[in-house]
Amino acid sequence: MTDLLTAAAFGLATITLNRPAALHALNTHMCRNMIQALMAWRGEADVKAVLIDHAPGTRGFCAGGDIRMLAESGKGDGREAREFFFTEYQLNHLLFTYPKPVIAIMDGVTMGGGVGVSMPAKFRIATENTTYAMPETGIGLFPDVGGGWYLPRKPGAIGMWLALTGARLKAADCLVAGIATHYIPTEILGAARAQIAGAAQTHDAERALASGLDALAEPAGKPKELTPENIERIGHIFAHDSVEAIVAALDADGSEWARAQRATLATKSPQTLKVAFRQLREGAKMHSFADEMRQEYRIGARVVRRHDFIEGVRALIVDKDNTPRWNPPTLDGVTDAMLDEIFAALPAGEEWAPL
Repeated sequence: MTDLLTAAAFGLATITLNRPAALHALNTHMCRNMIQALMAWRGEADVKAVLIDHAPGTRGFCAGGDIRMLAESGKGDGREAREFFFTEYQLNHLLFTYPKPVIAIMDGVTMGGGVGVSMPAKFRIATENTTYAMPETGIGLFPDVGGGWYLPRKPGAIGMWLALTGARLKAADCLVAGIATHYIPTEILGAARAQIAGAAQTHDAERALASGLDALAEPAGKPKELTPENIERIGHIFAHDSVEAIVAALDADGSEWARAQRATLATKSPQTLKVAFRQLREGAKMHSFADEMRQEYRIGARVVRRHDFIEGVRALIVDKDNTPRWNPPTLDGVTDAMLDEIFAALPAGEEWAPL
């Protein structure tokens, strides 16, 4: 079965993720094929818009990347993992800079790599099935695919909270956080797809898409996680200047919500919590998305070969005993020198570059 389907007709190009057994998680081959299609359509005057969707009747939009492959590669020389990151990040950057409107239908699990291909889209449609998360701190990775760019630009400290806790958001929360632009129930997704196809045949496809999707969108209900009270707490607690200070603020808060966040952080890799914290703080100051992806490639090339990622994948994905043995086991064991090594520039000729 082909894991990626592409087509173009009547003004609309479509990319259909078609790897259902893996919830459409991306591999290097899929990323390369997406790049090839997008590059071809970029210069075609007849293509007015691009739709990123997944095969019908499947649960996930895109659950991430090929984590098992990354871990196996990381146990060795890491070459295959670096190749994946390099290609995926070029895809992320291509979408971020794409000159034509892109629509992503995030109907189902949208995590990791799925976030990377949907967040650059001009129109991001959530449904009742949408579950968004950047859960990488739980497996010793980090919120990549542009997370260091997108997350610190969310309202208040929502992005830092998402990065550190890996919190899962449903559609209403995705609208509050600016992750989704529209909520459209699955029962009228057919009408939405028809509207998108029609808009792509107009002279001003972007305007037609905006007005058509606005007309179809419905209220998503009340947010579960990002209530006004929780947003205020997040803004107060997760804006602190270190992970240790955030943990101390959660302990001092004492509310049921704070205790739940504290318990969640206790399960995460201390190394990755500090990597993600620094990534977002530095990402907030990046001058371009390309600069951010260059930084994330440096982090990825190193973290994928470190103990915590290999151990996190073992504990949560392979053996599923959910008892990772992090090293260092505590935040105070993660030194600035360790972080400097992870974030340092790569040797000449090994740095990431956009297409």
